[in-house]
Amino acid sequence: MISYVRRRWWLWLVLSLAVLIIDQASKLAMLLTLHPGEGWIITPFFSLVLAFNTGAAFSFLRDAAGWQRYLFSGIAIVAALLIAWLLRRGGDKWYCTGLALILGGALGNLCDRLTLGKVVDFLLFHWNGWYYPAFNVADSAITVGAALLIIDSFRQRHNRAEERDAPRRDT
Repeated sequence: MISYVRRRWWLWLVLSLAVLIIDQASKLAMLLTLHPGEGWIITPFFSLVLAFNTGAAFSFLRDAAGWQRYLFSGIAIVAALLIAWLLRRGGDKWYCTGLALILGGALGNLCDRLTLGKVVDFLLFHWNGWYYPAFNVADSAITVGAALLIIDSFRQRHNRAEERDAPRRDT
């Protein structure tokens, strides 16, 4: 089974590519449809708005002098290489799905940084004057991927505990 998984490791890159394509297509649609700061109210708690982020998550370092573009691009490139290596090593479906989603999201935001110098955000949740920072498909994939890795780490710990506590059979 392991040899099959290792021989087919590149199939996880297809999931990453799908995330990248969906992310870039959705951002292009927003760039072609909305002006910066303009939004469409979809529901009482959700809107589409065209926003740009030169920083990282939650606009961390957005007001820096521009060097953050290169820092975050470098981090994304190193992370992408590491994740590709980890995918090549193999693992269970939860682990590899999480890694593939993170890879696709990191590459989606990297494309924005390299081409625009900033990340395009457009999904905005809000309620009664409270606003969650706008985000995009790549951010969502990274978040879901990280959640899967966390869940997988608990699954692995649970499985090891079961093996440890199982009665031993002497042969």
